[in-house]
Amino acid sequence: MAYSGLQEFISFLELKGELVRISAEVDPILEITEIADRVMRRGGPALLFEHVRGSRWPLLINAYGSEKRMAWSLGAESLDEKAGEIDSLIQWAWSQLRDFSLLSALPEALSRLPIARSLMPKKVGRAPAREVKDEGGFDTLPIIQCWPQDGGRFLTLPVVCTIDPETKSQNWGMYRMQIYDDRTAGMHWHIHKDGAHFFQKYRAQGRRMPVVVALGGDPAVTYASTAPLPEGIWEAMFAGFLRGKPAEVVEIGDTGILAPADAEFILEGYVDPDEERLEGPFGDHTGFYSLPDDYPVFHLERMTRRKTPVYPATIVGIPPKEDCFLAKATERLFLPLLKQLCPEITDINMPLEGVFHNCVLVSIRKRYPGQARKVMHFLWGMGQLMYTKLIVVVDDDIPLKDLSMVAWRVFNNIDAKRDFEFSDGPLDALDHSSPKPRFGTRLGIDATRKWPEEGHDREWPDPLAMRLDIVELVNSRWKEYGIELD
Repeated sequence: MAYSGLQEFISFLELKGELVRISAEVDPILEITEIADRVMRRGGPALLFEHVRGSRWPLLINAYGSEKRMAWSLGAESLDEKAGEIDSLIQWAWSQLRDFSLLSALPEALSRLPIARSLMPKKVGRAPAREVKDEGGFDTLPIIQCWPQDGGRFLTLPVVCTIDPETKSQNWGMYRMQIYDDRTAGMHWHIHKDGAHFFQKYRAQGRRMPVVVALGGDPAVTYASTAPLPEGIWEAMFAGFLRGKPAEVVEIGDTGILAPADAEFILEGYVDPDEERLEGPFGDHTGFYSLPDDYPVFHLERMTRRKTPVYPATIVGIPPKEDCFLAKATERLFLPLLKQLCPEITDINMPLEGVFHNCVLVSIRKRYPGQARKVMHFLWGMGQLMYTKLIVVVDDDIPLKDLSMVAWRVFNNIDAKRDFEFSDGPLDALDHSSPKPRFGTRLGIDATRKWPEEGHDREWPDPLAMRLDIVELVNSRWKEYGIELD
């Protein structure tokens, strides 16, 4: 299912009983966070605040705050269903490379033409996001301050649209933006991100960098802007694939930038390469305040919007929060690609407590000594997985969603001297524990069954397990025992 925009998704959630409208007036400074935090911690619904103090526009939060709603946002009933579509496409592509036959490939290729067509964004001349030219600035929007020590109010779900000045490649990324005043905001893009890469090119040329910020739009676009795509792959193409229909884009002025046509608000402006201001602190998804630092400044020149827009927002903090489920979508959707590139991987779990990049649990089908370490370094070499502070590798008989089972295997299978792997490398800019910003030591733990070649000379015991015939006998007689279990 491809939504026509954020408001169609809102209607869908309401129809499903997954959205609550709040008519009471609320304060965007801290009050919305406290309400949303309580709802998120209990797995509650999306919230539409219809009267936010100081603004004409309603505010939506927690729209993606469960695996179910996250899957619905991508037009599926489950994230694994959507991952299955990706896996099917990957398997077909590899089969064609391996056993190409024109007679068999042509019918298959024709059946997949709609997928290919959905990848190419559709440029439109008229767009809902351009219906009204708004003379206001940031102060007209219901922008929230999330936590007490935050440096101010922040845009927390912006899709930041930029263009490479050399190659003209487009990029849509999600970077928080601290509001300084009605017309300026901090642009918090990390040095590892495409937006910052483009910015360095403008700086080298001594030119202002045009930037367009889209607020709202099809949920697939919002998610795609967070996805760890390979450099040079435009997020609009991935969004089109996810929604099964081309993402509609509109060109903004003479910048060459293509922005989501179905956005609720479009903010046009620029970043001056010679200007920086202190940004932060900000209560982050690590559950701690990220430290203040100097970042470029976005200058708002023009704003357009829908006639009756809805402002999208989120909060981050101690899990679970809405961003955890955006990350869970990435875990499931990119697993087929990881398994294709590293076939011994059978599953991956990024626990919410690890806030995406701090912990990855991976199960493997082990075939040779040292294979767990090979998998660790493979993952550290894959895009944003380079930030992973802890990788735990277990055998493929362990269900990774059962964290108690994983912990049991780790606590009992390791010898610290033998099974710890230390790797120095890049860390996320939000990490506060490393001795130096953006760089530190990552840890891998090999909790797989050990082989003699790995230095384990003793016999490795089998785990406890009941015989299957006894399990089936007890299953068949359970009602006779008269035992009630919760």
